Amino acid sequence: MSARPPADADHAVVVHLDELLEARGMTLTELADAIGLSVVNLSILKNGRARAVRFNTLTAICRVLGCQPGDVISVDDGGG
Repeated sequence: MSARPPADADHAVVVHLDELLEARGMTLTELADAIGLSVVNLSILKNGRARAVRFNTLTAICRVLGCQPGDVISVDDGGG
């Protein structure tokens, strides 16, 4: 399940880490260990509550998961 932004968020960025992790048979803890980020901080991103993401973090996620940034995040303006 993609993490939609909270109702009070000022953005429409959707995070797709759940789907990517499931497709690769990886846990959030394993990804956190692989990219050198705490599980708590990665969970904040996964749940759509992050206010920002560093390019080096996004790069590390993409390298470990074998994907592109657009696979990790997208924008949903409510058009569909």
